[in-house]
Amino acid sequence: MKKENLPKDSDLLGSVLAIKRSAAHALKLARKTHTPCYVVKDGKIVNAAERHKKAGQENTPNKSR
Repeated sequence: MKKENLPKDSDLLGSVLAIKRSAAHALKLARKTHTPCYVVKDGKIVNAAERHKKAGQENTPNKSR
């Protein structure tokens, strides 16, 4: 968030930080539990928890020990 967009009230400023922490926690939990975490990005609803895979990569467990 740009500095000029930050609230002037200290209570509201604290709430912005709390919302950011909450969003980060929700995204971490969604990735851990393999569930979607939908957000609006560029006017479209997208799954923020989905990680883009490189071409040729598969979702297989690592068998090296």
